[in-house]
Amino acid sequence: MGVKDVVQKQYQRLVDSAANLTVLRTPPEGWLRTVRNALGMSGSQLAKKLGVTRARIPQIEQAELSGAATLKSMQAAAEAMGCRFVYAVLPVGTIQDVIAAQARKKAQALVRRASTHMALEDQVLSKEKMAAEVERIAAKLVREMPSDFWSDK
Repeated sequence: MGVKDVVQKQYQRLVDSAANLTVLRTPPEGWLRTVRNALGMSGSQLAKKLGVTRARIPQIEQAELSGAATLKSMQAAAEAMGCRFVYAVLPVGTIQDVIAAQARKKAQALVRRASTHMALEDQVLSKEKMAAEVERIAAKLVREMPSDFWSDK
């Protein structure tokens, strides 16, 4: 295992440990409005702390819901409410799950392509052999991680 592999494993552990901590779902009203309401803070009070007009607060809260809010505005609003802003990109499952899914996808494409050529030569593999071949190729792709691993072609 080389230095690159060790570093990648460290990153994977970091991301996987963060992914295990989150069972949070964004509240229907968004985090900013939910926290503001939980604090009993009016829009005017938050506006004053942020140094913006009262009319700006619904815009900021709506921007969060529509996905148009910037990280900077979210952080500023969180800090104005005495809160900590947390941002993360987390895998569904673990990093190894994401890598394995990509490897399986690439392996299936390779086997499908080869199977087409084999069918033309009347050498079709059974479903079981094709599934075994997909697993074999996927395992190899995970081990070797070729430079085009994340390419969909």
